Amino acid sequence: LALGNELKKTGSIEQALRTCWPLFTGAFSCVGIFNDTVFAFRDENGIRPLSIGKSDHGHVIASETVAHNIIGAEILRDVAPGELIMLQGETLQSVQITEGREQIDAFEFVYLARPDSYIAGKSVYTSRYEAGKALAKIAPVDADIVFGIPDSGVPSAMGYAHASGIRYEQGLMKNRYIGRTFIEPEKIRKTTVQLKFNVIAEAVRDKNIVIIDDSLVRGNTLTYVIKLLKKHGAKKVHVRVSSPPVKFPDFYGIDTPKGNDLLASEYNESQIAALLNADSLSFLSLKDLVKSIGLPASRLCLSSFNGE
Repeated sequence: LALGNELKKTGSIEQALRTCWPLFTGAFSCVGIFNDTVFAFRDENGIRPLSIGKSDHGHVIASETVAHNIIGAEILRDVAPGELIMLQGETLQSVQITEGREQIDAFEFVYLARPDSYIAGKSVYTSRYEAGKALAKIAPVDADIVFGIPDSGVPSAMGYAHASGIRYEQGLMKNRYIGRTFIEPEKIRKTTVQLKFNVIAEAVRDKNIVIIDDSLVRGNTLTYVIKLLKKHGAKKVHVRVSSPPVKFPDFYGIDTPKGNDLLASEYNESQIAALLNADSLSFLSLKDLVKSIGLPASRLCLSSFNGE
């Protein structure tokens, strides 16, 4: 609303944005249109991704690079933190509104982004695969098969299988008509989780299983999946999480719960394993997460894990 008012008043995107910038806080990657100009800007910490592409029909702005791939556009670069991009016809104008210091939310690599996207030049798929390999080294287990909780747990499960030598199987099928559950209201979240997965019984019966999940927030999904696997004859279910414990609420635009609703903020690993009815539980370390992403910790926002 403030930006709209300033645009009407000044007629200048740059001037309006400079006036309004002190009013903006937190994480934002924005795209708008004013008269015949498309404009885009990103917060000075670059917490959320935003990228520029070029197609036969002109420039493209998208929150994930996969959007450029799908329409056959060439990926040019990310919008820099604190940068304003203005597109008019074939012309691309860049203005640095304020000095930027990139700190991408690590949760983009853990869960939020599609695996076929790139953020800051790093493959999301590769980061998850490498997280799984690291997890296999720091938290090995004697098991017959390994699989990931679809979809974001799958690349890490493949990495875990590669590093451990445990056979990778598809033990769970995901209902493609059910979306992401961690952002849903509590009243419907548990019901939605029950509709989300189905077990391939032949793959899990009489097996010791390692299941890989990308993260553990409230534990609703894992609790249900473990119960389902054991109902279908799994002997043991070992849980490996390809990110550190989520101990702090997110303040940068994701509706995660208050601290006391986060399992890892209240309980240790063995207590959480008991609550989930898992035979064992291990998390990836923060150091290994940063290493798997391939960016220095100084370029990442790790607040969900370390509270900073």
